[in-house]
Amino acid sequence: MASALTIISSMATRLLLAEQAGGIRRSAGLVVELEAVGGVDAARRVEAGEPFDVVVLADNAIARLAESGHVDPATVTPLVRSGIAVAIRAGATAPRMDDEASLREAVLAATSVGYSTGPSGQALLKLFERWGIADTVASRIIQAPPGVPVGALIAEGKVALGFQQLSELMHLKGITVLGPLPASVQVTTVFSGAVGGRSARPADARALLVELASDNHDALIRRHGLEPAR
Repeated sequence: MASALTIISSMATRLLLAEQAGGIRRSAGLVVELEAVGGVDAARRVEAGEPFDVVVLADNAIARLAESGHVDPATVTPLVRSGIAVAIRAGATAPRMDDEASLREAVLAATSVGYSTGPSGQALLKLFERWGIADTVASRIIQAPPGVPVGALIAEGKVALGFQQLSELMHLKGITVLGPLPASVQVTTVFSGAVGGRSARPADARALLVELASDNHDALIRRHGLEPAR
């Protein structure tokens, strides 16, 4: 039997890819091994030369890896789109956040605000700057360590109001997901896949990418709080 195809991904697509891999194994007999870590760490490991068959990261990270030759540029494939959601600890009083103004007030009123090291965290900090509150909330914002869900900090009571990709919040216990950001400030990240530059089975890895992007997985993608990127 051929060795397993290996995927490295960030945490936003971890549960989706794990379920997709299980389904592919049952339907096609293809063994796929997934390793999910913080996106920054994943990119560093690929740049350091670890031989993954497929790399799935935010499209800007994939673009950098493609430019440097660490993934095959010809194989870059958009897989899913992901929006940012807001969560509080289960049982806590939910603030209003149905429009941009009320969301801004909720952030200003929160005793602590959590964000991630990934694309959602970067977008949130830019939003605070645009609102003119970056300095005001600077002492109250908490960045989750790489690979640690913001929702885990919320559930532990370390963060009162947390922001992260919906796919990373929706399955966690001990929190209440209030919903997506209002449309006027929503930030959508595309997560793309590409064949690793050191893959020993590039043709098989390419076939795996094609399957991951196929409409066979659309319903599953949506169940994980994501949207197909096609």
